Amino acid sequence: MISAMPDPVKPSTKVLEALGLTEAKLTLFKSGLINDSWRADTPDGNTVVVQRVNPIFPVAINDDINLVTKHLESKGVLTPRILPTLEKKLVLVTSSELWRLMTFVPGITRDILENPRQANEAGALLARFHLALSDLEHTFENTRLGVHNTLLHLETLKNALENHKTHARFSKIKPIGELILDMASTLPELPASTDRIVHGDPKISNIIFDKVTDDATCLIDLDTIASMPIIFEMGDAFRSWCNPYGEENKEAAFSLPLFHSAVIGYMQETRNFLTVEEWRALPGATLTIAVELAARFTADALMERHFSWDSERYKGASEHNQVRAQSQISLAHSIRAQWTALEDMISAVIDS
Repeated sequence: MISAMPDPVKPSTKVLEALGLTEAKLTLFKSGLINDSWRADTPDGNTVVVQRVNPIFPVAINDDINLVTKHLESKGVLTPRILPTLEKKLVLVTSSELWRLMTFVPGITRDILENPRQANEAGALLARFHLALSDLEHTFENTRLGVHNTLLHLETLKNALENHKTHARFSKIKPIGELILDMASTLPELPASTDRIVHGDPKISNIIFDKVTDDATCLIDLDTIASMPIIFEMGDAFRSWCNPYGEENKEAAFSLPLFHSAVIGYMQETRNFLTVEEWRALPGATLTIAVELAARFTADALMERHFSWDSERYKGASEHNQVRAQSQISLAHSIRAQWTALEDMISAVIDS
């Protein structure tokens, strides 16, 4: 989840002309917190994706995406590809915006997993993605410094609690923030993990499933691709995939059946890719990411400057971020309550 952009604004006539899409029918994709995206159906029957890229990303990140997706494609992994503009460039840069075209990958996306088979498919897809990129040597423009720096996010929360005492909802947010800081003080220590090329935001809504077979076919939203410790990638995936209530429900819970199926799916594709220490760290990494994200949401409930929010359901960003934070807190409590079972599952998979 990345900084919010302004409300989606349909591409201007000049932008559509420069992209060769003046006659296309545009349909806004409503999911996603990073870029504004439209499905563009042209009169000749072609379908592409038009994206207004979030300004937090450097223009050069498109070179990263182009290189990575070319590598994935060479390994037989389905991936969206950047399409050149009429001027044969990867992006269209206007005075204040950055636009690009992507290939359209058919299928469906989900906000929650519905059954263990889907979790198994998600795990297997992420494994194939990681394996395909394991031999790519590349220095990324998008380094994503601090994205999973838990201590930094906790410090940001502390500063928000100290510096936003005049916020209208401070009395509601303060006890949530203090609870998160208390939870963070008992997080398990995570082992050192090798930096690998990862997706960077493997939440369930970034996975495309086949409409007919329900197979997981493709990872989308590739602006977050970077090199980082892989246990953070895995923890971020599991805290999203294994919450059948979704991130908008305060009463979230962690599903052992979904976790087990996702782990099996990943292991079957990449048995020796993770070290034993990394496998055993996965429950702790998942808990850490849940607490870390709760801290980020709570800080933004006071700062109101990072995450987008649903104006149809909430009066403001603070209310929405509070619900999101409470969801991650519930998830963390559920992980803690099932700690022994999670560790036993990992041990059984390693030993199998």
